[in-house]
Amino acid sequence: MLEAIQLTKQYGSHLALDRLNLKVEPGEVFCLLGANGAGKTTTINLFLNFVDPTSGKALINGVDVAADPVGTKRFVSYIPEHVMLYRHMTGLENLEYFTGLIPGVKYSDEQLINLLRTAGLPEEATNRRVEGYSKGMRQKVGLAIAAAKNAKALLLDEPTSGLDPKASNTFSESIAEMSAHGVAILMATHDLFRAKESGTRIGIMRDGVLREILRCSEISHSELEQLYLHHMN
Repeated sequence: MLEAIQLTKQYGSHLALDRLNLKVEPGEVFCLLGANGAGKTTTINLFLNFVDPTSGKALINGVDVAADPVGTKRFVSYIPEHVMLYRHMTGLENLEYFTGLIPGVKYSDEQLINLLRTAGLPEEATNRRVEGYSKGMRQKVGLAIAAAKNAKALLLDEPTSGLDPKASNTFSESIAEMSAHGVAILMATHDLFRAKESGTRIGIMRDGVLREILRCSEISHSELEQLYLHHMN
């Protein structure tokens, strides 16, 4: 569903991403793990066509993103570190507005409320203005918007940064549910624990290079930490 083929991005003399080869299958949660500047966000931005590749390809559903940036966006949803919502609208009104932008889709109020509930937003917050929401609550509205699109792929850029442990765990549970429904998920993060708990596979990145790929089921938290520190050094 998501595939990078020799994907490279260079800004002047700075090589932000160096010949990345990566494939994320339907139902898989692939976590790109690394420090700031490792190339994680650059990878996400290339799949979203926010920037053009210097060379190589980013494919979504087999289609080159650079060749068809509008068409490929039909298959993907995106949740950034800070979900931007309309502050003076309620969570429900925001969801209603953003789902109204999806071609050929019309949800009832009951369906919208159920999407927010499934995403983990407290019932009492549904009709409260977003300006009073915590970061975790805004992320949950973002998840509801992503779920409403029925996208085949989900791109996440540091989605749990700044969340308390409970909110982070709830977010991971929602990600697992989307994965169980066949969504291919690529998540950029620097959170070792959340990557191990949420991921199917982990890719450790440094200086724009994917250094190693691990299966989460085959490594412990302590082993992951040791490997990560080895690559960071």
